[in-house]
Amino acid sequence: MKKVLVTYYSRSGNTEKMARMIADSLVTRDLTVELIKVEEVDIDTLPSYDGFIVGSPNYFGTMAWPVKKFIDESVKYFRKLDGRAAAAFTSEGMIGGGGDTVVLDILKAFLIHGCIVQGLTSAGHYGPVAVGAPDGRIANEVNVLAATFTELVNRVR
Repeated sequence: MKKVLVTYYSRSGNTEKMARMIADSLVTRDLTVELIKVEEVDIDTLPSYDGFIVGSPNYFGTMAWPVKKFIDESVKYFRKLDGRAAAAFTSEGMIGGGGDTVVLDILKAFLIHGCIVQGLTSAGHYGPVAVGAPDGRIANEVNVLAATFTELVNRVR
């Protein structure tokens, strides 16, 4: 069974709710899922995963510092995460707050690691972006992400 890390930072609880929704949806698709707060991830475990889904609240149009720290520390495994699947998600306080840029910043780091990212054609194109607490729209986008990600992770590793 493929092993996936779902990691996140959350202050208000909205990003954590999304992470739990994503993890729950992945588990129903026969993946081994580890849901871990980003501050608690042992960076040395990264090579053991087949895929990564990372979430952060939107802070001034980019990821929160603990997520950036995680990504910076992941440099230790540059060229060792090649071919794994990656995805990202975010929550923000208002429409047009820059959520897509947060998701793209996270994805950019994993692309540089050599990870494979798949866009979504029937949900938020780069990844789910909740405005406030996750709602029915986000539940749908999470299910689309989980289905697409599961297919991807099963194809690439």
